[in-house]
Amino acid sequence: RSVYDDQPNAHQRFMEKLDACIRNHDREIEKMCNFHHQGFVDAITELLKVRADAEKLKVQVTDTNRRLQDAGKEVIAQTEEIIRCRVQQRNITTVVEKLQLCLPVLEMYSKLKEQMNVKRYYSALKTMEQLENLYLPRVSQYRFCQIMMENLPKLREEIKEISMSDLKDFLESIRKHSDRIGETAMKQAQQQKTFSTALQKQNNVNYGRHMHLGRSRILESKNEITLKRTFEEDDEHEEEVLTAQDLVDFSPVYRCLHIYSVLGDGEIFENYYRKQRRKQARLVLQPQSSMHETVEGYRRYFSQIVGFFVVEDHILHVTQGLVTRTYTDELWNMALSKIIAVLRTHSSYCSDPDLVLELKNLIVVFADTLQGYGFPVNRLFDLLFEIRDQYNETLLKKWSGLFRDIFEADNYSPIPVANEEEYKIVISKFPFQDPELDKQSFPKKLPMSQSVPQIYIQVKEFIYASLKFSESLHR
Repeated sequence: RSVYDDQPNAHQRFMEKLDACIRNHDREIEKMCNFHHQGFVDAITELLKVRADAEKLKVQVTDTNRRLQDAGKEVIAQTEEIIRCRVQQRNITTVVEKLQLCLPVLEMYSKLKEQMNVKRYYSALKTMEQLENLYLPRVSQYRFCQIMMENLPKLREEIKEISMSDLKDFLESIRKHSDRIGETAMKQAQQQKTFSTALQKQNNVNYGRHMHLGRSRILESKNEITLKRTFEEDDEHEEEVLTAQDLVDFSPVYRCLHIYSVLGDGEIFENYYRKQRRKQARLVLQPQSSMHETVEGYRRYFSQIVGFFVVEDHILHVTQGLVTRTYTDELWNMALSKIIAVLRTHSSYCSDPDLVLELKNLIVVFADTLQGYGFPVNRLFDLLFEIRDQYNETLLKKWSGLFRDIFEADNYSPIPVANEEEYKIVISKFPFQDPELDKQSFPKKLPMSQSVPQIYIQVKEFIYASLKFSESLHR
């Protein structure tokens, strides 16, 4: 910058000095070039010689390269084949590893399907649980696993529906077989009572004590309706009595309970079962309109009720929580009120004392049977005392007619006896004693008409008939 700013001619002088400096440098370059010129020429000469050799070498290299390429094509092909095989081998190894993870899942799913086909639903639920918690999480990235996961809830619902259908069939089955179950239970109770009575007569022991023992024996076997053999009068023929399990397959109830418990819906199942059984109880407790006409009508009515509560007692003792003692007691109290109301109504229509007596015997067996299963029956025996009064009324009506017939047929004349035999016949019917008459010779006349011994006989029959009702009342 000072070259332009100091003096007017400074720029000119600087340019002159610069040119002089350039000329000096050119001279030095020329000297140096002259000094090295011969070496440069020699190098060029050598380079030209090398050029020919380079051309020859290039030809050789090109030929060698060509031959190398030709020889390497086969190696390259084999190398590519090796690479491809190694890739396949790696893929196969990977596939094997993945299949080893997937095979247990597929096997478990196949096992699940087989269990569904053979109706082993509880085992199927356990298999589903293993699939969900153990096997499927390992291979959850595959689409078929997603499909399985989506199908499992559907299979659960299917199992619930099938088990519920089985339960409905079970409820229908016990509805049909309640009368036979009840009949068997009442037959057993009657046999126990007969056995206890015979034992009491044999050992001359208090009847009430043996009835207690008899009931204890019933209580011990109450889950089985157990009397396996009924001895006939000749003690030679034996008949098997079917148990509740023989008549009804209880497995649907157990299976359904287990399934719903595993699925966490045990309370729903319990509520459904109890609701349906209450409906069936109402149907069982509904008598036929003509029930009071024959003893068979009462027997069927009692058998159905006993069968219903025997089944409930069985369910109470073989399941946990499905039926509770509180529930059965509540159901029995409801049923007992209905039974007493029905018996009061229908027994009032009955005018035949023999039918009333048979009804009493049925009620006693009915009460003994249910008492053996732990149900309180005191109200039934209280009802029997009401029926006893009605029974006595029917007896009075019947015997008033008999007395009327006797009086109408009587001639009100002394009974003539021609000899000792005729006298003994009369005395055997009516224990008449008169020393004055005994002194008289035959033929003679008794100071009474035919109606007196006949009335005496009928009064005894009336007393026997009345006492029959008081038998087995446990009071």
